[in-house]
Amino acid sequence: MNDASAKPVSPALSSTERVNTLSHFHRAEIARMAGWRDRLDRTTNWAITVVAAMLSVSLSTASAHHGVLLFAMLLILLLLWIEARRYRFFDFYRARVRQFERHYFAQIFSPQPDFASDWLLIVGEGLRAPKFLLSHRAALARRLRRNYIYLFMILLLAWVLKITTPSLQVGGVETGFVGSLRYAVDSAALGPIPGVAIVVCVAAFYAWLFAIVLFASGGDGELSFGDVHV
Repeated sequence: MNDASAKPVSPALSSTERVNTLSHFHRAEIARMAGWRDRLDRTTNWAITVVAAMLSVSLSTASAHHGVLLFAMLLILLLLWIEARRYRFFDFYRARVRQFERHYFAQIFSPQPDFASDWLLIVGEGLRAPKFLLSHRAALARRLRRNYIYLFMILLLAWVLKITTPSLQVGGVETGFVGSLRYAVDSAALGPIPGVAIVVCVAAFYAWLFAIVLFASGGDGELSFGDVHV
């Protein structure tokens, strides 16, 4: 009869087997991390390509509608949302790799007494029940702060240039400052939606982006130890 209350026994490993197991597992986790890192880079590359293409279409001719740039903003927001999801997976595997580096390899090269002796138990529990270490909101804020805010700023500057420059508008006419301001707002109209409403929506959208960049918690998990983004 098996005793159901008996403690589970881990397989007995020799010192060599233990080192080999840890080495192979570490190599596998690096491969997983690198795979998600590659997916992140691809999403960022798509975003840069979209921005470059939309700028070329919108600013190359006066007949191109400024709505192309508004559409580009929505596409970049979608790519940011996708990249935030991918970043959560990358962050999970990156954290596991960093556990090996900090608690195993660093102890070999520069031993410290009783330094996080239970780290393998934490890794084991993470294998039994994997859980994200970062919320989607925090991941979105981190990727926005790191890369995407610059792409959004380029699109905003291009959009302002498009609606304020008569030579980039069909039938644009040079006017004074007050007339130019009124002309710019009127030029921001999108179909039946008046220009004032579009300007307010764009301003609110960018206020939301800057609020995320400036006030959202950084999480700083990747920079808790050292200054390098691993």
